[in-house]
Amino acid sequence: MSFLKRLFGGGGSAEPSRPSKEVEHEGFLIKATPFQENGQWQTSGIITRQVDGVEKEHRFIRADRFPSQDMAADHAIVKGRQIIDQMGERLFG
Repeated sequence: MSFLKRLFGGGGSAEPSRPSKEVEHEGFLIKATPFQENGQWQTSGIITRQVDGVEKEHRFIRADRFPSQDMAADHAIVKGRQIIDQMGERLFG
């Protein structure tokens, strides 16, 4: 339940203050931001891109959980690439 509270503003920040990994893909920047939830690391990330001189961002959280921060960060990068490949420029439109 704590995850839902955080997701809808009822608890503390669901994401750390800085990304654990960053990767560029197709002109977008994917920042992995996994967070701890019930003793495991939840997949989370931010996709950014400059659009008409303004930095746009798309945040995502997935239900996937892992025993380590590195594993969750790697999975966030994979998910970020999938989102970009599926949505492309429509991600911010």
